[in-house]
Amino acid sequence: MSAAQRDAETARAVPPAPEEPRKPFSWRFTTPLYLGSSLNPVNSSIIATALVPLAADLRLAVGATSVLVSSLYLASAVAQPTAGKLAEVLGARRVFLGGIVLVLLGGIVGGLGRDLATLTVARVLIGLGTSAAFPCAMVLIRRRAEAARMTKPPGSVLGGVAVAGMATAAFGPPLGGLLVGAAGWRWAFLVNIPFTLLALLMTVRWLPADAPLDRAPRPLRRIAARVDLAGVIGFAASMTALVVFLMGLPHPSWPALAVFAAAAVPTVWWELRGPEPFFDLRGLAANGALSRTYLRQALSLLGTYTVMFGVTQWTQDTYGMSALRTGLLLLPMGAVSALLSRPLAGRNLVRGPLVAAALSMLAGSAGILLLSSDSPVFVLVLVSLVFGVTTATTTVGNQTMLFVAAPPERIGTASGLFRTFGYLGTITSSVIGGIVFRAGTSDGGLHTLGFVLVGAGLAVLLLTVLDRRLMRGGGTGAGTGPAPVPRAGRR
Repeated sequence: MSAAQRDAETARAVPPAPEEPRKPFSWRFTTPLYLGSSLNPVNSSIIATALVPLAADLRLAVGATSVLVSSLYLASAVAQPTAGKLAEVLGARRVFLGGIVLVLLGGIVGGLGRDLATLTVARVLIGLGTSAAFPCAMVLIRRRAEAARMTKPPGSVLGGVAVAGMATAAFGPPLGGLLVGAAGWRWAFLVNIPFTLLALLMTVRWLPADAPLDRAPRPLRRIAARVDLAGVIGFAASMTALVVFLMGLPHPSWPALAVFAAAAVPTVWWELRGPEPFFDLRGLAANGALSRTYLRQALSLLGTYTVMFGVTQWTQDTYGMSALRTGLLLLPMGAVSALLSRPLAGRNLVRGPLVAAALSMLAGSAGILLLSSDSPVFVLVLVSLVFGVTTATTTVGNQTMLFVAAPPERIGTASGLFRTFGYLGTITSSVIGGIVFRAGTSDGGLHTLGFVLVGAGLAVLLLTVLDRRLMRGGGTGAGTGPAPVPRAGRR
């Protein structure tokens, strides 16, 4: 065979590289992702306005309705990485659609529910369904960026995902107040129906179809092996028991702690030996950049949600501010977060925003130490604004670092764990608030929260300034080829 013939055979054997899309991130592609990403935070925040009228209508103690808050957090903490793993194996669009259907079902069940048990089931369905959005979005964005041969993370798209979450979390309570006040508490559930129907239509029409599923013999067994079903079950049992234990503090549930230990030990043993582990402990230990990103996110959200839950509780009980004014007090934080996130994300900055997050958290914590029941309102607003900077900068910096540091083939699971660590920070903030204010709110208790947040802020600062990967620019620079992603063993 001549050299020309061999060259022709080689050209036919090697498929041509896919063409780069002209506009890989058009509004048709991003809009359903943004809408889906808003469902979890809006459901997390909107329920707060419905608890009191719901309890009155069902003749329950207000404290009993707290299960509607904790059940969604628990379901989300467990389901986020699971949904990410399923997206990697089954296809991100399929899992995204399945999640939307679960939210729709949860909205219908909750809207028709007549007892607390039914409403709790509805919240679990909503938590499971909304958990699919963020990891699936990250998988779809990552694959679209790779197909377009982008040389740096698509910052504006990542910023849009962040804004979708923060804006809806901030405006959820006012929206909930309007809906519940005008039409009743059931609309805290029924509001999901129009949103999910719209998201379903957009997803079916605009998101690209997944690759066909493997048609090999015993497909369910192959899928279970690839998902690492045993690892998923062990992780779910461990996380559920841990969250139940944390939520019970300062009155610890020792049986929950025992279940956690009994589930965690064999799960760790299994995950260290599995060929495709769900929770890749070895890879996480080797990938220091990703591990530090998780820790920064957990500590930063501990600070943000301590302000949202603990400080606002003090504002109502000790400062004497009404519930409506307290809700309005949080709007500057949400507005600043939303306004800062998109332009910061568009520049693909990592180290600068994370340093700003740590410093603003320290400044806001110092402000909390100066607050008292005699402080003027503008000081409270100023603290809210400062923590708005913290929320925006930590979300943008850590989310961009997640995109860069996570292995491409595990971006779904890594994104889910990113959210799980955030939920652990959120849950810990409520635990600390419950312990500090167990005898009632006071200026002294508020100052104790401030000292806790100073410690958390210092930890975030150290995790940032001592991070050698961030000193090298975080791997987001343009013009050096595809966005570098560390594999196991690369720090």
